[in-house]
Amino acid sequence: MRRTLFLTTFVALAGCSQIAEPRVRSALIDAGLSERNADCMASRMVDRLTLSQLQRLEALSGQNRETLGQLSLADYVALVRRVGDAEVLAVTASSAALCATGIAS
Repeated sequence: MRRTLFLTTFVALAGCSQIAEPRVRSALIDAGLSERNADCMASRMVDRLTLSQLQRLEALSGQNRETLGQLSLADYVALVRRVGDAEVLAVTASSAALCATGIAS
């Protein structure tokens, strides 16, 4: 019984990440990141943040409209500070660093 419950929960969570990743990727692009950086960061972020945290990040997606350009990874991390969640900031900063160095892709 426990094993069945665990497997069901695992499959459900795996399905959520597959659904959430394109949405997170799109929100990162809408916030001003390049497609390359958004691709790289989205999978790490979906695996490490809760849906609630991801929704708070998604709310940032329209806040870069006035600059009409792409944000650097450092600028996006600075924007994420506004969320006020240390875990979100740490995951975003580490994802950005790994993507910038080419360690994650």
